[in-house]
Amino acid sequence: TLSNNDIIGYVKQYIQESDSKNKVLGPETAYGKRLATLTQGLTDVDGMPLNFKVYENSEVNAFACADGSVRVYSGLMDIMTDNEVLGVIGHEIGHVAHEDTKKAFKQALLNSALKDGLASTSSTVAALTDSQLGALGDALAKSKYSKKQENQADEYGYQFLKSHGRNPIAMVQAFRKLQQMEQASGQQSSFVNNLFSDHPEISKRIANMQKLCIKDGYMDKSGNPIPTAEE
Repeated sequence: TLSNNDIIGYVKQYIQESDSKNKVLGPETAYGKRLATLTQGLTDVDGMPLNFKVYENSEVNAFACADGSVRVYSGLMDIMTDNEVLGVIGHEIGHVAHEDTKKAFKQALLNSALKDGLASTSSTVAALTDSQLGALGDALAKSKYSKKQENQADEYGYQFLKSHGRNPIAMVQAFRKLQQMEQASGQQSSFVNNLFSDHPEISKRIANMQKLCIKDGYMDKSGNPIPTAEE
């Protein structure tokens, strides 16, 4: 019974709550300036406006919501180059474009807030309580995308960066960095665990991105970057 407008209305409540609970590093900060610079020109996905913010949090994480909100943790930016951050952003935007995030949010809403009797009985979206928002956040944290959804998000992110004049080799660089981080620590962060729910898939997905880069002339057959005119 939930329409797309209902879902977006609840998403906006969720992201507003998330922004209020986390310390947002504004555009005047080094992190904010860096994110604004590297995402310049990335204005929309299939007509949906994108908005970017940085959370001050040492966790390696990033996420995108169905309303076009993209949130990047400072911990991710600390360990990644601009291109690598863009690779992660491209992947997350892929989930938005394919409505994976909308479907996951709707399922989380059904599993949490709606089970307590919340229902959309009119054109007005009901206001979620703090406890409902908390339950929704817990449900979202436990949700995972399928292998098919992840592969599709990878390829969309690749094409998204390419179409916006960014070097899509960033997808390869970002995934390599996350793989190295996992191998060095011996354990997965929650973000890496969600991104690569099946360990063998990491190498396969990196290889898939490499094939695209080689095909499009961004990498040679050995997997080494080919400098572009801009570089």
